[in-house]
Amino acid sequence: RSTLFPYTTLFRSASMLWKAQDRGLVEFELIDLRQFGLGPRHQVDDTPYGGGDGMLLKPEPLFAAVEDAKTRNPNAKVVLMTPKGAIWNQQRADKFAKSGEDYIFICPHYEGYDERVLAIVDYQVCLGKFILTGGEIPTMAIVDSIVRLIPGVLGGETSAEIESFSDGDN
Repeated sequence: RSTLFPYTTLFRSASMLWKAQDRGLVEFELIDLRQFGLGPRHQVDDTPYGGGDGMLLKPEPLFAAVEDAKTRNPNAKVVLMTPKGAIWNQQRADKFAKSGEDYIFICPHYEGYDERVLAIVDYQVCLGKFILTGGEIPTMAIVDSIVRLIPGVLGGETSAEIESFSDGDN
């Protein structure tokens, strides 16, 4: 996961995410975007090209971070948290869990990201129709929804089969 705030990811040391890691069913790697920042201050943001309030994540650090992650996992799919993306639901979580694919999550912050980033994105997803400060919290929720559906993570073999939303969004 690419984030400016890697300390926000303590969530992986508890509950089912910890259990999944302990059992070797998942592996997490956190990437601090500042490692790929530009200039002496390792800058990762800039003002929007067309003007306006706020700051955008620069594409160069994101490209470099994803490229670095892909050196270790070249087939990983890139997921961008964005209000423009498909609304996340149980069916998407199930599809991601069953795909056997690895994922790189980009967690935008500030006012968003430079649109050039879309060139490296495989999936655009949105947790819901509301605004948060950054993409870390939605990513944590989405990762949790995926990991718990991986066989062997929950206690029983059929634990995740008959749950709320397991047969649709209603």
